[in-house]
Amino acid sequence: MGIDLSLAGQTTTPIEHTYSWRDCVLYALGVGGHMPDDLEFLYEGRGPKVLPTFAVVPSFRTLVDIVGRLGASVTAVLHGEQKVVQHRPIPPSGTFTTTATVKGIHDKGKGALVVVEAATTDERGEPVFDNVFSIFVRGAGGFGGDRGPAALSADPPERDPDFTFTERTSPTQAALYRLSGDLNPLHVAPEVATAAGFQHPILHGLCTYGYAGRAVLARACGGDPARFRSLAARFSGVVFPGDELTTAGWEVEPGRFVVRVTKQDGTPVLTNSVAEVAATAAAG
Repeated sequence: MGIDLSLAGQTTTPIEHTYSWRDCVLYALGVGGHMPDDLEFLYEGRGPKVLPTFAVVPSFRTLVDIVGRLGASVTAVLHGEQKVVQHRPIPPSGTFTTTATVKGIHDKGKGALVVVEAATTDERGEPVFDNVFSIFVRGAGGFGGDRGPAALSADPPERDPDFTFTERTSPTQAALYRLSGDLNPLHVAPEVATAAGFQHPILHGLCTYGYAGRAVLARACGGDPARFRSLAARFSGVVFPGDELTTAGWEVEPGRFVVRVTKQDGTPVLTNSVAEVAATAAAG
């Protein structure tokens, strides 16, 4: 299966995304937010505060646009890695503009790795956050291109983690998360999941990523979004709605945590992950 290799180096037309506090709350619920622990992220009377990983939502349309232009089958596309860099806390409403660039399309033999960098600004044109999406297209390799960057690599030290955070996803978690914009039927339609080689619809990788982000925020940032700097992660395993997720973090240097997410049977599903946090919230 071929893909459009000419997209490498191209930049998308800027895409606007207007949102309100309701979208922030819906996202928080979609990544496991619950009462009373997450009240400040679920109640408009408290702002609400916005989860830093909400950053994937306003920029997601740029990724969908690029994947569509690649010409790949939806069942062949896998989300390999994700990174969010937050420049300042996300407000509970506003209009953002995102511009994405295809940084490279790399030949991985059995597939192609597409790396997309997306920069998001506010109404004043000031940076709010960046996303890096790494997409693997099965069956699209072998075109003789550069193999590209190595996968994320970050192993936890051989000691107990500095924090753990365990939550069970809901059987309807994927149906709820998709309302934030990722409407891939792989996550809700059994026939599409079967065609892709899964017994049942699977949870969005970005939903698992959101669970990890909430854990980092709660355990490493004291619940303060202003202390969150970045989270990079590799999607290493399949999660089904209803699975239990445990996020563990090891502080390997001040403000830098190696993070791993495992299922109830110990299977790693988010690995080689690194979170960066500030000791105190930045001014402004």
